[in-house]
Amino acid sequence: MRVGMTLPFGGDLALSARRIEEAGFDGAWVFDAINRGFPLPDPLIALAVAGSVTRSIELGTSVLQLGLRPPAELAARVMTAHLVCGSRLSVGVGAGSTEADFRACGVDFAERRTRFDTALDVIPRLLAGEEIDGVALTPWPDTLGGPRILIGTWARGDLIARAAAEFDGWIASAAKGGRLPEGVARYRAAGGRRALVTNIIVDLDGPDAPAGPAAPFDLRCSPRQARDRLKWLADQGYDDAILRTDDYTERNLAAIQALR
Repeated sequence: MRVGMTLPFGGDLALSARRIEEAGFDGAWVFDAINRGFPLPDPLIALAVAGSVTRSIELGTSVLQLGLRPPAELAARVMTAHLVCGSRLSVGVGAGSTEADFRACGVDFAERRTRFDTALDVIPRLLAGEEIDGVALTPWPDTLGGPRILIGTWARGDLIARAAAEFDGWIASAAKGGRLPEGVARYRAAGGRRALVTNIIVDLDGPDAPAGPAAPFDLRCSPRQARDRLKWLADQGYDDAILRTDDYTERNLAAIQALR
């Protein structure tokens, strides 16, 4: 199973990205949120920074909320991130689940699924060079066709089916870990090839706790139990685990990497 790390919510993004790569992780990932009561870097700017100081790790969003922004504007930003990151870029996309984000962007939260479905149709076509309603991005040759797209959802059946049939993977947040076994089983049954789970908090100074339905999606425990939980995720059919920490020191990243 591949293991990635999210970039920090602030501080020196370039240094953290380099440390993630040097520690041996498979990827560096970013969240997309606004108006949550804490600052968070713009996801595509953060990935461009990470892409400029790393050489081999995957770089991705987990996930980009399509409904917050006009599709053409977002497609142009994705195209620029793709130019910087090259084939290492993976764009996880979702409809969004937090009303505060939509309020900040002046978008009706009730329209998030409709806006997501529209953007999911329009953005890949624009990145492929198609003109839509008078909009043509004329992608650079190196970005034509766009990056990998991963569909973010917990257990929504129609989206999981589309993720398996039309896109490059399915990605879900550990914030609702109890629903994820249902989702990964549905995704694999539909023929899906890559299942990712993100937002797994890791703190290896945490105490061991009795196993519950959400326990494998939380690594605030001892290293021994954390290894067992990662193994359980792999056995369930997840290809990637994307972890989140508050400590990006070389020592802590090495300890987390050693869980593998």
